[in-house]
Amino acid sequence: MSNLFETLQERGFIQQCTNAEQLSCLLSENQITYYVGFDPTADSLHAGSLVPIMAMAHLQRGGHKPIAIIGGGTTMIGDPTDKTEMRSMLSAEQIEKNGASILQQLQRYLDLDDDTAGFFLNNAEWLLSLNYIEFLRDIGKHFRVNEMIRAEGYRQRLEREMGLSFLEFNYQLLQAYDYLCLFQKYDCVLQLGGDDQWGNILAGVDLVRRIEGKRVHGLTFPLLTTAGGAKMGKTAGGAVWLDSHRTSPYQFYQYWINIDDRDVERFLAYFTFLPMDEVKRLGSLEHDEIREAKAVLAYQATKLAHGKVEADKAQETSRAAFGGGGLDLDAMPTTTISTEQLDSGIPIMDLFHEVGLTSSKSEARRLIQQGGAYINEKQYKAIDVIIDADLLEENALMLRAGKKRYHRVVVEEA
Repeated sequence: MSNLFETLQERGFIQQCTNAEQLSCLLSENQITYYVGFDPTADSLHAGSLVPIMAMAHLQRGGHKPIAIIGGGTTMIGDPTDKTEMRSMLSAEQIEKNGASILQQLQRYLDLDDDTAGFFLNNAEWLLSLNYIEFLRDIGKHFRVNEMIRAEGYRQRLEREMGLSFLEFNYQLLQAYDYLCLFQKYDCVLQLGGDDQWGNILAGVDLVRRIEGKRVHGLTFPLLTTAGGAKMGKTAGGAVWLDSHRTSPYQFYQYWINIDDRDVERFLAYFTFLPMDEVKRLGSLEHDEIREAKAVLAYQATKLAHGKVEADKAQETSRAAFGGGGLDLDAMPTTTISTEQLDSGIPIMDLFHEVGLTSSKSEARRLIQQGGAYINEKQYKAIDVIIDADLLEENALMLRAGKKRYHRVVVEEA
């Protein structure tokens, strides 16, 4: 069995771990079971979630068994880590619906169909039936408040005006209990998560040691930001979702092809399965040639998320748009409006904002004034322009923001 620890390390996945030498031996000598938790607070994961997903996929390809957990129980409380306010509470029905959607997305990267390869669990199965008094007696006695509040997430919340609710304070106990249950039932010996989860992961490692007298491990990933300082998977228009209805395959492809040149090699290592020799070769390209590397990244990432057919369509549309050729309209993000809306006239700032090419009307104003707004390849620099039916070509409008972001507006006859 190859040394998966070295693979993860070379690709940049490892920020902290409980014991590098022991974990390296564990991953190279035995098949192990490992887990990552995903909070089902929405019906889709986003591009930032690909860091743990890709790490899980590397481990599974190397012969290890993944458990993907959705926090049906913990989501009812909310993780205070890196949050400035309490998370809104979701119903059990909404959590279950979100979890089903997340499972579909995870299955594009992981085999979670059976107990042999890997599986998908909801921690509501063991958390919702807990007897609170027994839980405090059997589990709560192993935790010390003075140690818990040293955790970065708790400390930050305590320093803010809103403070930390007792509800959220329980989160670390429940996540640690998850690890204990998974160890006891599935012999799970490794938990992975973002570096903001380090305190929670260590709490689980310690709980297993105290109750079962066994050593288990934890590993965290770096919290990724782009070279420009933006949070990974975020754009001016919002999150880059894995759900094709929220972020189309074309928009997903465009996110990757428009990344900063400085991020190319890092992102190829994280978000593709290309050999590291090829990653380094592509990452070393400069000037105009770096676009080749971005195109490889965009295609590989889109193929994993949406399949080869959608990746091919997005690639063809992007190439045609960038090269000035004909566009593949089937792959183009499209909005349908009624003839009545267009007959009434739509202010140009409203139109660019409403189709998602800008995140706000003020951003639309700047785009237009700076010469980055195009309709049917004609530049518009006046913010008081009203868009009406006179601008239609083949019953549609082709909007462009900057050099490469397109959106098609189709008029629906009444």
